Amino acid sequence: MGRTTFVALFICLSAGALMVRAEDPYHFFEWNVTYGTIAPLGVPQQGILINGQFPGPTINCTSNNNIVVNVFNHLDEPFLLTWNGVQHRKNSWQDGTLGTMCPILPGKNFTYHFQVKDQIGSFYYFPTTGLHKASGAIGGLQVHSRDLIPVPFDNPADEYFVVLGDWYNKGHKSLKKLLDSGRSIGRPDGIQINGKSGKVGDKAAEPLFTMESGKTYRYRVCNVGMRTSINFRLQGHTLKLVEMEGSHTVQNVYDSLDLHAGQCLSVLITANQAPKDYYLVVSSRFAQHQLSSVAIIRYVNGNGRASPELPPSPPDNTEGIAWSINQFRSFRWNLTASAARPNPQGSYHYGQINITRTIKLTNSRSYVDGKLRFGLNGVSHVDSETPLKLAEYFEASDKVFKYDLMKDEPPQENTKVTLAPNVLNATFRNFVEIIFENHERTIQTYHLDGYSFFAVAIEPGRWSPEKRKNYNLLDAVSRHSIQVYPNSWAAVMTTLDNAGMWSLRSEMWERVYLGQQLYFSVLSPARSLRDEYNMPDNTPLCGIVRGLPLPPPYTI
Repeated sequence: MGRTTFVALFICLSAGALMVRAEDPYHFFEWNVTYGTIAPLGVPQQGILINGQFPGPTINCTSNNNIVVNVFNHLDEPFLLTWNGVQHRKNSWQDGTLGTMCPILPGKNFTYHFQVKDQIGSFYYFPTTGLHKASGAIGGLQVHSRDLIPVPFDNPADEYFVVLGDWYNKGHKSLKKLLDSGRSIGRPDGIQINGKSGKVGDKAAEPLFTMESGKTYRYRVCNVGMRTSINFRLQGHTLKLVEMEGSHTVQNVYDSLDLHAGQCLSVLITANQAPKDYYLVVSSRFAQHQLSSVAIIRYVNGNGRASPELPPSPPDNTEGIAWSINQFRSFRWNLTASAARPNPQGSYHYGQINITRTIKLTNSRSYVDGKLRFGLNGVSHVDSETPLKLAEYFEASDKVFKYDLMKDEPPQENTKVTLAPNVLNATFRNFVEIIFENHERTIQTYHLDGYSFFAVAIEPGRWSPEKRKNYNLLDAVSRHSIQVYPNSWAAVMTTLDNAGMWSLRSEMWERVYLGQQLYFSVLSPARSLRDEYNMPDNTPLCGIVRGLPLPPPYTI
């Protein structure tokens, strides 16, 4: 897989006889990553642009399509992109984390090649190097169902992608210096909506999107912020939830929806109100100082400004957490919809599968040698110069990391934190239960690369085995992220059937950078191409594996 000169091959015989498709279609992109001036909150600052844009280009594709993205790094620092929610079946080589890939050096390029295999839904990409995420290089990735697969709602008049979240006026280099000095990056300065921030009454504001009366539109919304949960709502309109992180949902209707860091969903909005302007309102959740922003949604041929009276946000106190948990419990997987199912086939009967391993994770905030660190079960992850996946593939892992430094149960409180690469050895195809227990006063969000999991429960208090009787074992949404409220727990279940090295991390990027993450090493004992692809020919090598002879390739 050196130079990417692939094409989808079609052979047609006579006027309507036969069509042979050799491969699923390909989409080719060339992206130039540069610095440029942006002002999401109205304050000019250095941002990171893709082809001169922030947000970056939206990737629009269909289930099973092949995506080829040639990324040229024109920054003065190493750079990597990850594809949040794309499972990369058998292909963690393309995952874009520092545990799987060497970063793209300044002045160099790298071509990602991956397939959105058996997936549909709303996802996004962002940079995993340093604090680059705080400066941009973020965009949407939408995967449609194939034409022959029925979708459980009528085709919308149009689709709109919204990337929103908290924002800092300090650039990524200033924020990184704060963390490297042992301090926190502190509170964000505001909220951006597709790269802009609006205020009520701004007469010069251009509409974010337009709608025609009587028509229905699909809004794909992702919270791409650094740390803050948000709530969004559209003045005078309801939101019909239809998809969440790759799964069609039961189509409940909401006045507003909470969306936590790293999460995506799709709603249908029908233009059934008087033709004029309306505010899309986005406000922070569970933060000491509430932040908010608005954007105008305009009716075509409408006449009239948006009302200054905004729909209220949900409560932010203990009552607000209960409100948000209840909303989570209302999210249900649409079991009657035809769509890509989680692998292996049949695992949507997840409530009947025996749990083979339970991993209970407790997050921590502490100081090591006077510097702030975050961790899981007493281990604060440190990225190594050699990516973990490469060290493992070249059979040099013992020189880079130790497996299972972190145990499946949290240690006693006040245990000294260990700073080291955090890698868990996982058994291929095991069905695991992961418990996230949050003893802190701030909300947490977690994401797992390479998989979707069933988000079966969120409850206040501490978890115990008896809590399993409260799990949703029928129609929990299959997704890749889960929030954990203060002094609460969350439970997810998944089958570790995707061989590779996969990141399980906080979605609060300050916490990721300072150690609140781990990697699952999922190895197929067969070393077979049926389970995992070989290392691509264009993979850059760094650290201790540079110059080493290539290991024997996997075979059928």
